[in-house]
Amino acid sequence: MNSQHQILEVNQSLIARLIDYFKRAQDSDLYYSFRSSPVIVSAFIITMIMFFAAFLAPWIAPHQTLDLKTLDLMNAYLPPAWEPNSDPNFLLGTDDQGRDILSGIMFGLRISLGVGFVSVVVSAIIGTLLGLLSGYLGGRLDSFIMRVADVQLTFPAILIALLIDGIVGSLLPRAAYNELKLYVLVLAIAASQWVNFARTVRGSTLVEKNKEYVQAAKVIGVHPFWIMVRHVLPNVISPVLVIATLSLALAILTEATLSFLGVGVPPTSPSLGTLIRIGQQYLFSGEWWMTIFPSSALVILVLAVNLLGDWLRDALNPKLR
Repeated sequence: MNSQHQILEVNQSLIARLIDYFKRAQDSDLYYSFRSSPVIVSAFIITMIMFFAAFLAPWIAPHQTLDLKTLDLMNAYLPPAWEPNSDPNFLLGTDDQGRDILSGIMFGLRISLGVGFVSVVVSAIIGTLLGLLSGYLGGRLDSFIMRVADVQLTFPAILIALLIDGIVGSLLPRAAYNELKLYVLVLAIAASQWVNFARTVRGSTLVEKNKEYVQAAKVIGVHPFWIMVRHVLPNVISPVLVIATLSLALAILTEATLSFLGVGVPPTSPSLGTLIRIGQQYLFSGEWWMTIFPSSALVILVLAVNLLGDWLRDALNPKLR
């Protein structure tokens, strides 16, 4: 009984803390800025709908497009449901293999968002770590990291990703490369985006390391590693969140471009870029829906994420308040 009573008290305390947190969040300037902008609210709703559609695709998609046993070539080239000679079971029509376009978009979003999100997390970790070391330690390490960053900035992100993908593809056997295709793609996109995180964190670290609380930690003998982690890092993390939001849209576009060029995800797990590449072959033959709908989904997703990133950048900037 005592243990059950203690668990009940812990749960009640946790619920009370969550309620208090949400009340304070509703009174914050950030929430007021969010709810006062219908455009941002709409972008957030659209983003959440696409995220949930991608996450729940295996359960809510009308058709399992990744299961080859469910495909029927007799359903190929069907137009959207409101067009003549259509099938109401395929709301947005079908492609050349008889796959449902709507279900393909949902599964494509799953791949595009997954690759984009993981690559942004990896690039944020790498860039934040290098920027923190560069800004706090300085010296030759700072010069080396920043010169590497300067050299990489001279090349477009898509070219860096293509280069890394090509190098890994030439080093690995074909079978192993196909199995590791998603991981290679994540690595390629992450390697093309770490520079923005590193340069931003370095600039913020140069400001923070000269402040009184860092000097006080040095005086009492705190190890530099713990100064960076416990004191400097929490104060430079806000711009990282903003860059991560903006980088997500860029990562999704980079993945779609690579897949469109045929060097992205494998054809067995098509992303939005793969769907667009397949559809554009039939664009001028009358099957416009095969490329228009996946392209529209990609544009809407990137636009919504960019709007959220721009709003977050302005909302977290004290100079704009």
